[in-house]
Amino acid sequence: MQGEAFFDEGQLVGVLTTQPLGRPLDYRAPEGGCHLGAFVEVPLGPRKVLGVVWGAGQGDYDRSKIRAIIRVLDAAPMRSELRAFLERAAEYTLTPMPAMLRLATRAPGLGDPPSMRKIYRLGDRAPDRMTEARTRVLETLRDYGGLAFTLGEVAEMAGVTSSVVKGLVKLGAVREEDSPRDVPFPRLDPDRPSKDLTQDQAEAARVLRNGLRSGTYGTTLLKGVTGSGKTEVYLEAVAETLRMGRQALVLLPEIALTAEFLSRVQERFGARPAEWHSGATMTERRRIWRMVGQGEAQLVVGARSSLFLPFQNLGLIIVDEEHDTSYKQEDGVLYNARDMAVLRAALGGARVVLASATPSLESWANAQAGKYDKLDLTARFGEAVLPEMRAIDMRAQKLDSGHWISPALRSAVQARLERGEQALLFINRRGYAPVTLCRACGHQMGCDACDARMVEHRFLKRLMCHQCGETIPVPTTCPSCGAEDRLAPVGPGVERLTEEAVALFPDARVATLSSDMFGSARALKAEIEGIAAGAADIIIGTQLVAKGHNFPLLTLVGVIDADLGLQGSDLRAAERTFQLMRQVAGRAGRAEKPGEALLQTYQPEHPVIRAILGGDEEAFWRAEAGERQAAGVPPYGRMAGIILSGSDVGAVFDLGNALARADGALRQIGAQVFGPAPAPIARIRGRHRVRLLVKAPKGAPLQDAIARWIAPFRLKGDLRLSVDIDPQSFY
Repeated sequence: MQGEAFFDEGQLVGVLTTQPLGRPLDYRAPEGGCHLGAFVEVPLGPRKVLGVVWGAGQGDYDRSKIRAIIRVLDAAPMRSELRAFLERAAEYTLTPMPAMLRLATRAPGLGDPPSMRKIYRLGDRAPDRMTEARTRVLETLRDYGGLAFTLGEVAEMAGVTSSVVKGLVKLGAVREEDSPRDVPFPRLDPDRPSKDLTQDQAEAARVLRNGLRSGTYGTTLLKGVTGSGKTEVYLEAVAETLRMGRQALVLLPEIALTAEFLSRVQERFGARPAEWHSGATMTERRRIWRMVGQGEAQLVVGARSSLFLPFQNLGLIIVDEEHDTSYKQEDGVLYNARDMAVLRAALGGARVVLASATPSLESWANAQAGKYDKLDLTARFGEAVLPEMRAIDMRAQKLDSGHWISPALRSAVQARLERGEQALLFINRRGYAPVTLCRACGHQMGCDACDARMVEHRFLKRLMCHQCGETIPVPTTCPSCGAEDRLAPVGPGVERLTEEAVALFPDARVATLSSDMFGSARALKAEIEGIAAGAADIIIGTQLVAKGHNFPLLTLVGVIDADLGLQGSDLRAAERTFQLMRQVAGRAGRAEKPGEALLQTYQPEHPVIRAILGGDEEAFWRAEAGERQAAGVPPYGRMAGIILSGSDVGAVFDLGNALARADGALRQIGAQVFGPAPAPIARIRGRHRVRLLVKAPKGAPLQDAIARWIAPFRLKGDLRLSVDIDPQSFY
């Protein structure tokens, strides 16, 4: 590989593996030698494991015992830019390098030699006799726009046996072909005609194009009201990137958003991009990983983990809905994809566009400080105008027990139904009811493995723990007092709101959107596409509906409990409530018909509610920034969460107290330690959880101090310690 060091046969090389060993291990270069960054297979004890040649070997022990690399894999070597990114990300998040390497090698069969396989795609004949199973196979293949899949993938996606697919092959309705396992993606055409842009959009696109042509790193905050056409603007930046022969990555916060977005990409560039997320098949993940490394995938649309793909020449990263909390990985390697996107771009001379109608305070502050450029789109595209926002003061509304849709909101929904328009009722709670209570003894149904309440999911007829995923049938007797038929749901969830809406509007078609109500990403995408086409009159949804969906017929948004996010001690509670309410309200009136958003609240005088209704976003950010600055908390200070866990609560607290007492390394940089204290959810999957919080001045070398602080402690038994730099949640 041009530009990378080469090690001749027999030379000592350091190989970083995905095994938890802490540092690269010495091996001898194989016959024919190997490049720096080469993906290799090496012996480790009795096993063969994947690794990457990370540099020259140390040679610090008996050379006669150093074994040779078994083979170099048929994959493009890892570029120096990606290796540097993994090292810097590891330093920032205090993550061991093997764990970082696992993020960059999440594709099956990387060591497999090139081979052929049987693939199946839509044929050109219709079977004489159709069955339900045959229909599902043909519809599945049509849905994927002519793409081909393996036999097992087609059968699994369609929910049929492989014999159904083979039967359609004999009839000519499905074609069986031999194909290389990994083939390049269709070329995208950046010069296809694009949509006509408004003057503001065209100017923003021009600025982004000029930044790309500079060939240097830069980050731009693209702030635009909901429906202002941010996507069309940054697709013009993608087009410029492709013209320059570089690759682009678009990060989306929610897999359900990809269907509509992919259609827009295909319309703009004439072909579909690579799609990387948990819903992609293993075959596709392997193909994408290899083609990205060879430069044969020009554009990748994906979830946060796509940041770790081996791009050959990455020129642009788009972080859409950059404020979204799902960009923060909350288990395993704890990182924020928004921040890591900026880091990767800086190391590779790429540009970053952070797009949002309601940016995070961190991005707003960086733009105010001049670290990021800022572009504003202040008006909706075309005829659409921003929705009118009003509060419904619930103190003046009369509601029967067990009901949550106020008379005022009910009248507004009825008016929309009569006009043939859609209404959305929003509540940020999954399930039927958040609490199941015994009316005889007061016992609340809780999870045996966690300190969390079990949530009733009536559609599933089960109680579910939202922490560990454990489910049990809804009991008929109280497990505490034995009383029969006295367990009752308390409070509303999205399923209970659906039940109420069906009772209030019996002639309306009601659709419920909640992430845990669909068995597959494909089913969720299909439901969203149906709603956008007018297949529902009333949509009941959780925060899933706030994430960039476009429902042209939707003119009313009703927020059932606007006060919900204002409770608790989360330092970002006001910011998140503001973002969520503005985003969900932004679903209304995105076409020609004007929209309205009604917020049910018991606190209409609350500063956040007033800011949401008033629409002066800059005033809200300034006020929120002032409060954070006075408190010395992010983005005007630094924080880190330390999460301790184990099966013995005493041992966990002993470790926490020992850490708190030995805080000299932190005090040297002016940092404070708070805790230990039980985590808000003090037990998950049988493990007791204790938290400490570290608060430091803005410019303090926090990671180095934390590393020195925790280094002397040796964890015994099943004790675990994880460090969360810049925590987004405190559960």
